[in-house]
Amino acid sequence: MGLVVRTAMRGMRLLGLLLVLGWVVFPVYLMVKISLSPPEAVLRPVPEIGLHRITLEHWRRLLSSGGLYPPLIKSLTVAGLTVLLSLLIGVPSAYAIARLPRNWSYRLSVAMFLSRMLPEVVIALPIAVIFIRLNLLDTVMGLVFAHTVKALPVACWLLIGVFRSIPRDLEEQASVDGATTWQILFRIVIPLSLGGIAVAGVFAYLLSWDEFTYAIYLCLAKPTLPLKVYYYVNRGDWFLTSAYAVVTTLPVIVLTYVLHLFLREDVFAGSLKE
Repeated sequence: MGLVVRTAMRGMRLLGLLLVLGWVVFPVYLMVKISLSPPEAVLRPVPEIGLHRITLEHWRRLLSSGGLYPPLIKSLTVAGLTVLLSLLIGVPSAYAIARLPRNWSYRLSVAMFLSRMLPEVVIALPIAVIFIRLNLLDTVMGLVFAHTVKALPVACWLLIGVFRSIPRDLEEQASVDGATTWQILFRIVIPLSLGGIAVAGVFAYLLSWDEFTYAIYLCLAKPTLPLKVYYYVNRGDWFLTSAYAVVTTLPVIVLTYVLHLFLREDVFAGSLKE
C-alpha cells in the first residue's frame, strides 16, 4: 500500500512539473514558431501548432531592415552601464547598511524592498520632466540613471543579505591588524562575496534589459529593443514582433542560466531576518 502511495505521489509531482514546464516553455515555443512560420500557417482559422513549415523570410526582413542593431546596441549598453552604476553605489551602501545595528538595518532593508511597490509611472513622469531640463532626454546616460533608480534597491537588498553572512570576526581581526574600513571592504568582504555580487549584477541587468516604462518616457528618436517590440505590436506585424521578441528573450535565457550557476541559498540569507 505504501509503495502504491509513493508511486502515485511521484507521478503527481512529475505531472505537476510537466504542467509547469509546459506553462513556461509553450509561450516561448509559440514565439519562436511564429517567427519561423509562413503567414498561411498562422493566419488561418486553426493555426498549426507544430513547426511543419519553416521560413527565414521574417528573420531576413529583420536583419536587413537596419532597425535591429541600433536598439540592440543601445539596450546592451544601457543594461551594462546600469549594472556598473548599481554595483558601484550598491556595494558600499549595502555593506554600510549590513553593519548598522540590527533593527536599523532591518528597517532600511524593508524600506528598499517596499520602494519597488510604487507604480513605475509615478516615478517615470517626474524623472522625464527633470531630464528635459538637464538635456538628458533620449540619451544613453539618462536612461542609465533612470534604470538605476529601478535596479539599485533590488541590488542593495540582495547584497545586504550577502554581507550579513560574512562573519564579523574576519573584519575585527583585520581592523586590529590596522586595516581601514575601505581596505576591509575591498580586500576581505568583496572577494568573499563575488557570487552574491554576481547575482545582484545579473538581476540589475535583467531589470534594465526589458524595462519599458522609463524607456517610453525617455526615448524619442532612439528606442530600445522593448520599444521596437511594442512598435511592431502596434502595427499588427506578428511575425516581426515574434522575431524581435526572440532576440529580446535570448539574453534573458542566457543570464538566467548564469544566475542559476551563481545562486546559492546563502545569497538571500539575512535579507529579512531580525
